[in-house]
Amino acid sequence: MSVLVVQHVPGEGPYVIGTALENAGLRLRHCRVWAGDPVPADLEGVEALVLMGGPAAAHSDDGFPTRRAELALLRAALAAEVPTLGVCLGAQLLAVAAGGTARVGSGLQVGWGSVRSTPAARTDPLLAGLPEQLRVLHWHGDTVDLPAGATLLASCDQYPVQAFRVGGSAWGTQFHPEVDAEAVDALATAFPEEAASAPGLRESAAAELAVMAPQRDLVLARFASLAAARASHTATRTFFAPRADSWETRFADDAPAYAAAVARMDLRPGQTVLDLGCGTGRALPPLREAVGATGTVLGLDVTQAMLTTAAKAGRDQLARLLLADCTQLPLPSGVVDGIFSAGLLDHLPDPEQALREWARVSAPGAALLLFHPSGRVERAARHGRPLSPSDPLAEPNLRPMLEHNGWQLELYDDAREHFLALALRSADATSAPSGTTEPARSA
Repeated sequence: MSVLVVQHVPGEGPYVIGTALENAGLRLRHCRVWAGDPVPADLEGVEALVLMGGPAAAHSDDGFPTRRAELALLRAALAAEVPTLGVCLGAQLLAVAAGGTARVGSGLQVGWGSVRSTPAARTDPLLAGLPEQLRVLHWHGDTVDLPAGATLLASCDQYPVQAFRVGGSAWGTQFHPEVDAEAVDALATAFPEEAASAPGLRESAAAELAVMAPQRDLVLARFASLAAARASHTATRTFFAPRADSWETRFADDAPAYAAAVARMDLRPGQTVLDLGCGTGRALPPLREAVGATGTVLGLDVTQAMLTTAAKAGRDQLARLLLADCTQLPLPSGVVDGIFSAGLLDHLPDPEQALREWARVSAPGAALLLFHPSGRVERAARHGRPLSPSDPLAEPNLRPMLEHNGWQLELYDDAREHFLALALRSADATSAPSGTTEPARSA
């Protein structure tokens, strides 16, 4: 996993953005389009996306051969909720990708100046707590009209859109938050005529940067921390989001296997059951049938696109669909009678933490069913790899892991046509409550 940095011209690199990301333990992967690097076709292996500035126009393909590929990448990032930061041209591209427009502005805006934060900035994950007036470096002549739903975060008189957020993961800044002394000198050297329109640009840089640096460093550190904290979710979302629309068609034949697996849970009418990592909700129909109209069914997943597909299939009528972290559940302790989870546990960074959390929300005797519509041997062969002795789903690993975290393994069936492990919540086990890192959201 790495942070993809798209750089359009030699002088406009990530500078302090790169430093903040590396300080957070993240690795930079540069795409220097000016040197002929191809824009990646997808976001595989990308935990955050940064698009830098440049002299091209976000509203035209003229002289901008990678524009459409970059817009496609940004749309994929928005769909998968990949943490994204666009600077100047990158911000304009972000606005266009989200459904807004970019256009020629009212004149060149170059040099040091102030922007005003909006009331929405007070609760923004990156800008919260900053002063109302911020000193920044401007260097642009184009502007944007924001798409519906975007949140304006900073403004000024000449160009009202100076910073904005799209959804909960993507930010754009018309100004340059990445600059240090080296970056200012590089911009002035690369664009001398534009720099000449701002007398004293270089001479005042040290004083301006001293004022700007504390706010700049805080904002960029927050972005880097957010990208690092969401890395495991980002990997899941970048894999599943582009596959969501076709998921039902590809796996339409699995419905009977899911129904048979749910039947093993011995659920009763009126009970509460979770489908963790529910995807498009293939288990939701049999789960609803098992607990009846008086029962409660919750489907949780971290990929909005999968939940949207589930809703299109009408499964929001069978269960409440929640966008939530399946390892930190937004539920009180001891309220769940059953947990169904297909193909999730062995893909989590900390399976033991997940099992502890699932035990926390479960009542004594609650059923946990781990399922996959193909066995471990068949899946390993399909992916061209041998079975690993460290596989958490191997019985010698799974049984003690369950017992140490509040569960008693009752059934283990690793057949060619399915994998199935049924465990019951131990009556005498206790698990410490876990907090939630992100609130659950309905699909």
